[in-house]
Amino acid sequence: MTVERPTVIVVDDHELFRRGLVGVLVERGIRVVADTSLAREAIELVTERDPDVVLMDLNMPGMSGIEATQRLTVIAPLKPVVMITVMADEDSLMDALLAGACGYVLKDQPIDQIVEAIRAAARGESLISPRIASRLVHRIRAPNQDELAGSDPKLTPRELEVLKFVARGIDNREIARSLFLSEHTVKNHVSNILLKLQVENRIQAAVRAVRGRLV
Repeated sequence: MTVERPTVIVVDDHELFRRGLVGVLVERGIRVVADTSLAREAIELVTERDPDVVLMDLNMPGMSGIEATQRLTVIAPLKPVVMITVMADEDSLMDALLAGACGYVLKDQPIDQIVEAIRAAARGESLISPRIASRLVHRIRAPNQDELAGSDPKLTPRELEVLKFVARGIDNREIARSLFLSEHTVKNHVSNILLKLQVENRIQAAVRAVRGRLV
């Protein structure tokens, strides 16, 4: 896998849109190893083709993109899923992130942003469409009491330092530079943070950090 030319499976039930998207992604250097209109088939393809990233439509007949993402986090927990949709509401965004998606992009945004979301996922990072990112901030800064009453994750002082950067959307390279650590050390800290917070990815860690007032 190369970050600039990751392999991708495209899942979308709108055939014309899917075919057009596949063509544009290939032109931009993304290697599309499979595409399908069915979420259930996508789960099988992930096992067969082992893509670097899954680009998943949110709403599909039969099994939804949300359900498919939830299943993938069980059978392939390290496989990043980027949700692509026309739904710009915060409930859909939160449902996708809590299901395990590491990115959320809108179908009508510039193709360069969709490509960057795929490459970010391949790097182990997260990207949300700028048009709806502010809604995520608003949502996570309005926690309910049940969420605040959760158990203390017992993060070390260094892990809390790293978590503050993660919550701001900073990647491992920049965190390492800021804290004078190696990228490998930062990666280990992030893995420990995800494990202790019982979350699947960096976006969920940021949500938990802000809601739990850890940062």
